[in-house]
Amino acid sequence: MPLSGDRRRAILETVATVDTAGLAEQYATLTARCGVVDRSERGKLALTGSGAVEFLNGQVTNELIGLKPGEGRYAAFLTHKGKMLGDLRILAVGPDPDAEPSELLLDTERVALQSLFDMIRRFKVGYDVELHKRTLECSLLSLIGPQADELAQRTFGSGPRGDEHDHCLVELGNHRVRSIRTDLGLDLLFEADAASAIRAVLVDGDAVEVSEDSAEIVRVEHGRPRYGIDLDESTIPQEASLNERAVSFTKGCYVGQETVARLHYRGKPNRHLRGLRLSEPVEPGAELRLGERTVGHLGSSVISPTFGPIGLALLRREAEPGAALTAGEGTATASVIELPFA
Repeated sequence: MPLSGDRRRAILETVATVDTAGLAEQYATLTARCGVVDRSERGKLALTGSGAVEFLNGQVTNELIGLKPGEGRYAAFLTHKGKMLGDLRILAVGPDPDAEPSELLLDTERVALQSLFDMIRRFKVGYDVELHKRTLECSLLSLIGPQADELAQRTFGSGPRGDEHDHCLVELGNHRVRSIRTDLGLDLLFEADAASAIRAVLVDGDAVEVSEDSAEIVRVEHGRPRYGIDLDESTIPQEASLNERAVSFTKGCYVGQETVARLHYRGKPNRHLRGLRLSEPVEPGAELRLGERTVGHLGSSVISPTFGPIGLALLRREAEPGAALTAGEGTATASVIELPFA
């Protein structure tokens, strides 16, 4: 199923058009040095109360019981039929690293924020849980590149442990900042009124401000799908290769668990997330065909300085790696590959 027009427009509006030469220069920064990307528009919520962990554990795909302050999880939240309403990063916060968290910070794509908010507000009845909006109150900057840790060490000293989603509080420019480990570097979460000061400190420390466009190239090369572009409300986590990252098969019940578990233990998904090497640039949403049969629609589509035109797509299982597809209404072709590109 192609992504809905509203979802696609909402997320693609955040991606500005830049000249090819400038984009290549920014890409070089992200792959050789350290770039800083402003992602403050992402949706952010917080849960407090003694029932926060128990409640959210019953709503998302990953295990949260036993989560300690300084740790984090990536998860999806689903319909009762196991289809994705969105994905999110969950950070456990509290003063004592050996105690239960006093707060859960939730970070999601902006297009999924309303669904996440509605789910929490609807199902938290009966739990000691308070929901707090943080999207406008907090800014988020991503440090991406092989020198991200080196820059962090220079500007604010020690950071989080090496596991993705681990996090800790640091001092940066006389402001308290939550430093979060990512697959490509670090995310920095802080109060919005400190954004200018913190950005200035990072740039003084040799970080280079780059656009979301350039960061999207790196994301696609690493085969990480994005909800609202590559994934939507028709997607089951296994189709998107999210089981290992986002799903626990040993936890208790959660919404949509029956479908997810049944597919994992007994079935084969009808679709798989694949990479595409494109013969020319193709617009997201383009129909992908194997012979005369439609096997999917193009999700992310970027021009990589390393790999040329590439993309991500959820393809029917007959479109296996090595298959040659036609893309869109023109002469473009696409070769299916296993992910990641990089």
